[in-house]
Amino acid sequence: MRYVSEPREVLVDIRYATLEDCATVEGALVAIDVLRAFTTAAFAFAAGADRIVLAGAVDEAFRLREELPGALIMGEQGGLRVAGFDFGNSPSELRGLDLSGQTLIQRTSAGTQGLVLAAQAGPLMAASLCNARATVDYLAALEPERLTLLATGVHPGEDGDEDIACGELIAARLRGQSLPLPTLMERVRLSSWGARFAGDRPADFPTADLELALQVDRFAFAMPVQREDDHLVMRAERV
Repeated sequence: MRYVSEPREVLVDIRYATLEDCATVEGALVAIDVLRAFTTAAFAFAAGADRIVLAGAVDEAFRLREELPGALIMGEQGGLRVAGFDFGNSPSELRGLDLSGQTLIQRTSAGTQGLVLAAQAGPLMAASLCNARATVDYLAALEPERLTLLATGVHPGEDGDEDIACGELIAARLRGQSLPLPTLMERVRLSSWGARFAGDRPADFPTADLELALQVDRFAFAMPVQREDDHLVMRAERV
């Protein structure tokens, strides 16, 4: 089932950023990571997780697990699961689990880096295609004067087009417009990261992850990020 709401137009100055220039951003910011950090985060919340504490480094993630009794770590380094993490960066791994009330710690190479680097901006949100409409509705309620869409997947050698496409969808909907979803989904499949899921490493890049990432508007919650006790914490908020 897809989350649907009435189209609306929000008067906001929309800008774009990457990891290279996000540290100086001010005002509202949506960090986008379709493949796979914030798709994985959304599926964690759908499984009942209470909060996701963001880590910038692997050693920080392990340190947080010691600090937060019962917390579990999910994420990756270089796209691959880290030894000692409880979960990888895989939405299909979390699908069907019961994470009710669970605190998770997430460290990834793109998505969480963007939020850590841009922590001086605010309000902060995380988004992927699966909660794009909910993110738009959350932003509409905030009515920010300025909004930065951070495509975290843009790196040297990586086009990040999956995140750029998601950003364009969010921007279009904020303007009361629409984009053809089949074209957008094809861009995700053909992006440099999307191509990995059609490759010869199904254990690391399962096709199921790509298919879940392409479930546009599956969830009716936004994922705002706030600072709590000196940590960046993401929660799901229904719209």
